[in-house]
Amino acid sequence: MLDVTALRAHPERVRQALLKRGMEVDVEAFLALDTEFRTARRTVERLRGERRQISADIAALRRAGGEVEGPQAAAKALAEQVADAEAVLARLARRHRDFLDGLPNLPDDDVVAGGKENNEVVREIGARPALDFPAKAHVELAQDLGLVDYKRGTKLGGNGFWIYRGEGAALEWALLNYFVDTHRRAGYEFVLPPHILTYEAGYTAGQFPKFADDVFVLEKGEGGRPERFLLPTAETALVNLHRDETLDASELPRKYFAYTPCYRSESGGYRSAERGTLRGHQFDKVELFQFVRPEDSDAAQLELLARAEELVAGLGLHYRVTKLAAEDTSAAMAKTYDVEVWLPSLGAYAEVSSVSNARDYQARRGNIRFRPDGGAKAAYVHTLNASALATSRLLPAILEQHQRADGTVAVPEVLRRWGMGEVLGG
Repeated sequence: MLDVTALRAHPERVRQALLKRGMEVDVEAFLALDTEFRTARRTVERLRGERRQISADIAALRRAGGEVEGPQAAAKALAEQVADAEAVLARLARRHRDFLDGLPNLPDDDVVAGGKENNEVVREIGARPALDFPAKAHVELAQDLGLVDYKRGTKLGGNGFWIYRGEGAALEWALLNYFVDTHRRAGYEFVLPPHILTYEAGYTAGQFPKFADDVFVLEKGEGGRPERFLLPTAETALVNLHRDETLDASELPRKYFAYTPCYRSESGGYRSAERGTLRGHQFDKVELFQFVRPEDSDAAQLELLARAEELVAGLGLHYRVTKLAAEDTSAAMAKTYDVEVWLPSLGAYAEVSSVSNARDYQARRGNIRFRPDGGAKAAYVHTLNASALATSRLLPAILEQHQRADGTVAVPEVLRRWGMGEVLGG
């Protein structure tokens, strides 16, 4: 949620920032609503004060044996005024909240306007593999080596599902062990959260109410509100760990990571460019998350990016880092870097990690604060997250970049400690 005081103080700056996302907002209409809302709130507060005073006056009259009929009639009339004013305030409060809930985060000043065509390549690491034999695509390799069963995955779950089998399942688990071991050694606390979350969790993360259609809803409430849903990413759970809490400054940063399957109702697996495990309804991911003081926010994002890059580099994969343009940055985030691996069969890069800074946007929605040193007023934390990593696009990259002329695939050395041999298919 945006800071409403920033909207009041710098309406044109907010409007221009949202234009970078391609979003035209009638800020003046909101400011008029905001004025009406605040006036109604003051009216309710004044009337409630008058009601308290007249109640006290009636009590004093009774103790003194005085006549209370007149004051009681006035109190009744005042109660009706309070009820009417509260009804007006409730309607205005809903409109006020709905407007703010519909606004995305403001992109940072150094995030350029536009869509993915304006994404900036920050750096490329390693060289694209030059194979001197007829290379296979990841879907063919996975099928030839018996790693992924697409046909039976569809039979069990429908389009957008697959089954890891044999060495494919072992490779998936080795990747997860590699991530978990690395993050634990880096001092992050391991969390295994529920896979079923409440509406409040999705709201705090910034996914609800606008993006409710992207999740698998298990239970709907009034107006179709998703009261319980399958988590689309562990970020949705981790950001809520300290919802409605005030942390001490000495507790920050708080660093967590979680392993979960991720469940997405949208799926592009039927498109030829996203065949195999590149996109589906369920995939595995390890997620990093930090709660930090605002002044540590930028450094924390670079640290998270370095951790994601370390994992990809450890797998011996060619990759690049891009900084996303405003329209390609998710609604809750102010700045995002993507780590993208090269897929020779597509002649393109596929994102395996998004490293994002929400600033105080999620903290405002979830009422997550910290108490600064020296007794200053409590302030909102900044929240950051990073995929580290999602496996469903790593497996295609490993297969394609590490394939050999004889049809086998070299297993990255960092994975061999978890029971993997040197090659797949050997």
